Amino acid sequence: MSSFKDIIKGETPVLVDFYATWCGPCQTMMPIIDEVKSAMGENVRVLKVDVDKNHEAAAKYKVRSVPTLLLFKKGEIVYRGAGLHSRNDLISLIEKHSN
Repeated sequence: MSSFKDIIKGETPVLVDFYATWCGPCQTMMPIIDEVKSAMGENVRVLKVDVDKNHEAAAKYKVRSVPTLLLFKKGEIVYRGAGLHSRNDLISLIEKHSN
């Protein structure tokens, strides 16, 4: 199994969803992120990080609210956003960084 660090260093954009199980907006985002993954297929990797179980990762990336989405490309954060995102906005964002 690949480590988080190895996964985010790849050529394929990686969408990381920092969430909490008790968070209503996080629950709203889950099916949207699943739809994005289905629509994008191999053009994106999706990781979901429960901030309550992964305090270190949340602290490292300065996650202050949930949901927070980070998009990585070649190990670099190319997008950071908190709150709800639409399916189409996420797909456009990922396509922008897929080159």
